[in-house]
Amino acid sequence: MSDDEVDLELLDLLQKRFGIGVKDDGPPETKVLESAQFICDNSVDVALDMRSTKVAAQLVLDEMEKREYSTKTWSEHELHPKAKDESTVNFIFTMDLLNFSFWSDKTEEEKFAVVYRGKRWTGYWSLVALLQRALDQDIPITTPEFWLDEERCTEDVLRAVFSSGTEEEIPLFDERVRCLREAGQILEEEFDSSVVTLIEDAKGSAAGLVNLLAEKFPCFRDEGTFERKKVRFLKRAQILVADLWAAFEGEGYGEFNDIDKITMFADYRIPQMLHSLGMMWYCPPLENKLRRLELIESGHPWEMQIRGCSIWGVELLRREILKLKPDAKVNAILIDFFLYDQAKEKERDEAEVIPHHRTRSIWY
Repeated sequence: MSDDEVDLELLDLLQKRFGIGVKDDGPPETKVLESAQFICDNSVDVALDMRSTKVAAQLVLDEMEKREYSTKTWSEHELHPKAKDESTVNFIFTMDLLNFSFWSDKTEEEKFAVVYRGKRWTGYWSLVALLQRALDQDIPITTPEFWLDEERCTEDVLRAVFSSGTEEEIPLFDERVRCLREAGQILEEEFDSSVVTLIEDAKGSAAGLVNLLAEKFPCFRDEGTFERKKVRFLKRAQILVADLWAAFEGEGYGEFNDIDKITMFADYRIPQMLHSLGMMWYCPPLENKLRRLELIESGHPWEMQIRGCSIWGVELLRREILKLKPDAKVNAILIDFFLYDQAKEKERDEAEVIPHHRTRSIWY
């Protein structure tokens, strides 16, 4: 290079370092809530009922206060990790990397389940249990470097990790293995194989971390198109941030300056609860399909309306709760956690609720 030539790489580095010519777009936004409102406003098959939402707000507020629902509730569960260190960060990243598609059409006795510490766990809790079981057996399943070591982390080892106490295999086993390998590679190339480095790169922003996950990791990029508009749900990216916040009680690795930008996590169970509360209604063809336990393809307009209206419904519920009690320590995350627990209680008590929609995907 001659003395007259400009070193463009150095110039670009200096401009970024000192903010010269760099457009400031303001604080990060996930655009999940914006997408949900758009879907709800244009939904013709799923509807929200505001009168029922106002009634539900009082019921939910009363019950959450009675149970003293807070971030502490997360760590109080016997399966969730208790340590406030990097091991819990890695556990949560692994857990939410694989936190999808546990529903089964088998009977309660036949469906995928994990027996751990003398108890039988199904659904999401089966995943948490099998991760804990693997760690007890000295299998470093929550260590990103392990996922890339195909001599140690073989398919046989992973099948043993994901093994069931029943004849049914865990759904989407191959996709789970692919998520582990892919995420391990990205962490190695971009973040020195460190989930902590990934979190630090978000600079204390919950929305920033969600966006970073969606940008860098294809398996977290939960997006779609509705009415010719790109929409975002980002369920697992958001719940990863929420789990960090809850596990560390808003401190350390769980400290975020914009945690209330996280919405509910559009999955199967919350729509059930919103329907049972009278907040969400389905058109007859869709409701009949749900009651017949028929599959809805991932990305189908019905599925997107259910997910989008769920997010917006919980946002409206949150707003109504704050109208009733402006100083209530409540956000979409805690409402989601609470409604999910309620859904599992109803399932355990065999209460009459509409079946959840059946969509098989890695997104939730």
